[in-house]
Formats: sequence, structure tokens, C-alpha cells
Amino acid sequence: MQRFLTPTDIGELQKALEDAHAVKASPYADQTLGKNKTLLLIFFNASLRTRLSTQRAAMNLGMNVIVLDVNKDSWKLETETGVIMDSDKPEHIKEAVPVMGQYCDIIGVRSFAKFESKEEDYSESIINQFINYSGVPVISLESATRHPLQAFADIITIEENKTTERPKVVLTWAPHPRALPQAVPNSFVEWMKEADVDLTITHPEGYELAPEFMEGVNFEADQNIAFKNADFIYAKNWASYNSYGKILTKDLSWTVTEEKMALTNNAKFMHCLPVRRNMIVSDKVIESENSLVIPQAANRVVSAQVVLQRMLQVIAEEEDF
Repeated sequence: MQRFLTPTDIGELQKALEDAHAVKASPYADQTLGKNKTLLLIFFNASLRTRLSTQRAAMNLGMNVIVLDVNKDSWKLETETGVIMDSDKPEHIKEAVPVMGQYCDIIGVRSFAKFESKEEDYSESIINQFINYSGVPVISLESATRHPLQAFADIITIEENKTTERPKVVLTWAPHPRALPQAVPNSFVEWMKEADVDLTITHPEGYELAPEFMEGVNFEADQNIAFKNADFIYAKNWASYNSYGKILTKDLSWTVTEEKMALTNNAKFMHCLPVRRNMIVSDKVIESENSLVIPQAANRVVSAQVVLQRMLQVIAEEEDF
């Protein structure tokens, strides 16, 4: 595996879930696999769970880890092509990325949507330059349009906690004071389409995801109806795609409350964190015994370790050859 951005990159989902189960049962079984191998983590944006979980996963595999915060620890990078570099960015990403590739065996990149241009964000220009120029396998630690490590961890969590063979999973928009990218909901939908679940999306008018993600997905405009008989409720805010990057409403009636959860089939509550309490979800719901936010976060180590393990196996095979 040379890149990790979509579920297609990881191959057959059931096999990936089996690998996740094995990793969870014996997290240090492949420590020799990463011996003398280095993971470089590049952050254009802040992180807590992604940074810590990916570092822990790499350490479980015996890897060395280098972390670089581009905004604090290096020259500012110019990412546009064809510009006259007379600003405060003295280094171009086309030189920086191949240099980074000389210092490591795998690169993880975190770079959010800028909300300046829909076309630029959805072209995934930052992470694609790492894929094209680094010369080493690349993992998305969240890009402008996707967060695959989170979505993989979400599926692991659902598999571990489902009580029916094909659970009803509801992705619900919830209010937030800031405009947030569509990366988490995009990936969640993309991965749920590959899983054996009954997926429904509910959101206010104007919050449809990009067509390639919404295609074939059940949509219910009424949140209360969507919640009926649900087994899992996944709450997340995202800014408008059609009115790109805009906040169209902060309607608190979309907050996930005890009353809303009472409509479900004793559903488990999920969120990727960090979460705005009493905007996204009430205190009582997130602190309830049905809240999965902590085990869901713990599974971020598992999802990252499966991906790193597969990349290291490919590297080992190439070295043997």
C-alpha cells in the first residue's frame, strides 16, 4: 500500500477489520517490522488524537517517529505552482517534500481545507504533492476532503459494539460556532458505504455533502424521524458544500439531547472529538453509558497501526526483492 486516503486504498474491508482485531489483541506482535524504519508526521494544522494515536501506533511497531509542525518548526512553505516567491514563504513544497522523503520511510500529512476555493480544496493539492513527490508511502492524517484514519476507527468501533447484524447508523449534522471542513463526514459516509450497515444522513437544508459522497445514501430531512430505531448516532458539524465554507445556521434544535436519543433503539453515541458540549451534544448524552467517544478515540491507534503495518510489509517485501 503506497497511499492511504480512501477505503479503496486499504482493500477488502473485512480483511482490514480482521487485521484490526489482531492488532488489538496483540499490539506488539510486529515490533520487529518497524525496526530501523522512520515515520515522519507533518502537521499543517493542530492535532491531539491524530498525533498521539499515530505516534503510539508507530511505536507499537518499533518505528522511530519525527514530528514536524510546519507552522512552527520549519520554513513557511509555498504550495502554489507558478507563483513569484516574493512573500514570507521562502521554500516551495516541490523541493521540501522530496527532501522530507529522504529522511523517512513513511510520511503522514495533516492539512485541512482552507475554504478559500472549493476547487482547490477538493483537488487535494497538498496531500497529492506529497504522494507525487515524496517517493515514500503517504498516509492522510486528515486532508481537505477526507479523514480516513478516523473513519476506519469508526467502523472498528461500530463492529465492536453492534447488537444486530446490520445496524442502523445515523450521521447527523449538529450546530457549531465555526465553519468546519467536510472531511470527517465525507470519509464516514464513504467508509460506511463499504460496510454492512443501514446508513441515514440528516441535516438542515443547504448542508448536503459533495455529490460523490451523497450518491446512493438515504437522506432524511427530519432529524427526529431519522433517529427512530437507530442503533448508532454519529454527530458532526460541517460547513456548507454548495455555499462553500459558509455557516447557514446555528440552530440548537439540532443538538443531540436525551430526548432525541430516546427516539432510538437505545443507540450508542459517537463523535470524533473535540466536541462542543451543549451545541453538538448535551452533557448527559456524552457522559452516558451509551457514549462511545473514548473507546472510539482509542481505536485511532488500531486504525493507524493496521495502515502502518501494511505499508511496512510492502517496504519489507521490496527490500527482500
